[in-house]
Amino acid sequence: MGYRLVCKKCGKVIGDFAAWFSQDQLCECGSNHAEVVYDRDYRLLDTLCAPGQDVSNLYHYLPFLPLEESDETVSCGEGAVPIEEWKFLSDYAKDNYDKDIKVVVCRNDLNGGTGTFKDIAASLAATLFKKHGVKEYCLASTGNAATAYATYLAKAGVKFDIFAPHDMYQESQDAIRATGQNLVVSDGGYGQAKAEAAEFHKTHNVMISAGNIDPIRVEAKKTLVFECLRQLGRIPDVYMQAVAGGTSPIAFEKGMREIASAYPEYKMPRMLLVQQDTCDPMVQAWEWAVENGFPEGWNRKFPSVTPHTRISILTAGTPGMYPLVGPIVRNSGG
Repeated sequence: MGYRLVCKKCGKVIGDFAAWFSQDQLCECGSNHAEVVYDRDYRLLDTLCAPGQDVSNLYHYLPFLPLEESDETVSCGEGAVPIEEWKFLSDYAKDNYDKDIKVVVCRNDLNGGTGTFKDIAASLAATLFKKHGVKEYCLASTGNAATAYATYLAKAGVKFDIFAPHDMYQESQDAIRATGQNLVVSDGGYGQAKAEAAEFHKTHNVMISAGNIDPIRVEAKKTLVFECLRQLGRIPDVYMQAVAGGTSPIAFEKGMREIASAYPEYKMPRMLLVQQDTCDPMVQAWEWAVENGFPEGWNRKFPSVTPHTRISILTAGTPGMYPLVGPIVRNSGG
């Protein structure tokens, strides 16, 4: 085994994903935050990220995923997404602000699975569940994660129970039901759907999503760092994203730490994370911290808000990931 899961709270080595799943995705200390550590030479990325590579999915980077060469992967062509240059935005910055910048965009809607940014995580989850004999899984979702996981887990033969808020798009509901998986639409919002999923997990002993710090999600999404090396030949100076929970920034930072010893010339991009003004608890927390000079414990002080928006996938009213995301932004100069 070329990797191990390590608890971020107490430092205990948990073992592989079989051990993690058997412990209900919890360390003995009670923490649900574990990180994958590899025994690998990251200079192998020189070959994996060389120009002209034929990349069909994220398993191109299998040596830096928690799998073995012999494992059967569950894939629909996710992760091999072109990083596009958007010259019109570069021109806009020059014409209006006299800024010479190059704007590149990772278009997650070009994924080969369901066309969402959740596909790579769903693919790796389906692969690991199939490998380690997980038969059933549940989560609460506003749409994208539910659609992606329903698709990939059906492909892997894993029963999937989805708990959705009452305002989930009808198109998403139809796509989920078309996979044959079980969809439960709550009478309430996302918070109620999460509570119902948690109760289902507890009552029926069904494995539940570990949320934004799920090591499966993080390992899948960190591959964007590798894709930047492969497609751009460098790490961007600035990273911009609209966020609700913030798994992608957490994963990008993890990927940067992984390559640091082999590629010390690449630095963490300046993180510019954006929230809509109708659901912006992280922004409010950040503005308070800036105004008060980042006092001790600043990253644990954040509000809960009631979202007033039609953009359901960006409606995390209580930003549970802010204690992790806030310091990442600050340390990057963002």
